[in-house]
Amino acid sequence: MRTRVKELGDQEHPGGPSWWFRRFAAKVAEAMGSPYAFLLASLIVVVWAALGPRFGWSETHQLVINTFTTIVTFLAVFLIQNTQNRDTKSLHLKIDELLKATGGARNSMIDLDRLSDEQLARLEKQFKQICGMELPESENAEHSATD
Repeated sequence: MRTRVKELGDQEHPGGPSWWFRRFAAKVAEAMGSPYAFLLASLIVVVWAALGPRFGWSETHQLVINTFTTIVTFLAVFLIQNTQNRDTKSLHLKIDELLKATGGARNSMIDLDRLSDEQLARLEKQFKQICGMELPESENAEHSATD
């Protein structure tokens, strides 16, 4: 299994821009999700608040925290989205492999992420019927109205 993954992986050149970004995004996303990142962010806010009276809560003082948080948030969105896309894609591939390997599974379930919202809703309804979890008609209408 390990050799097969190695055969499939690293088609892109190690050291290329995509390779570096993927590694950077994964490391930053991991670091941002740590308790230390939360403590650092909390410390920054506490220091900023403590310095407020000294600077008279000036517009510049407020602009510093606003600019800092805006820049960090803007960049974090792209890094986290990259990591999330990779995680989702790898999970889909793992599930697709399990479906392919399972004898009684429907191969049509592979690549469900390519279906429209309406097709997914119909499929969900089929599964609920199969499992005996069909919603009463009144709840079903409310559920589809809120989507």
